[in-house]
Amino acid sequence: MEQKELNRSNPLNSWKTVLIVCATLGLAPFVPEPHIWGKLKWVAGGAVGMKLIDWGDLVFHGFPWILAIRLGILELKGRLKMKQA
Repeated sequence: MEQKELNRSNPLNSWKTVLIVCATLGLAPFVPEPHIWGKLKWVAGGAVGMKLIDWGDLVFHGFPWILAIRLGILELKGRLKMKQA
């Protein structure tokens, strides 16, 4: 099966856009610690007392990081494919 090249006009495939979203939405609020970090520690501690809104908040602040991981994987796949060709 042939793999398509990334469409760079799509903002979800742009490192610049994804990194800006990670730095703002992914880390906000910044004080006393990034919100996503607090939620991840809460989940790692057993998620005791987490309500639906807390899970939604985790998804909301975690989505930019999922995009960054996705884009990294796509970039690596593309580079490996170019080496094989």
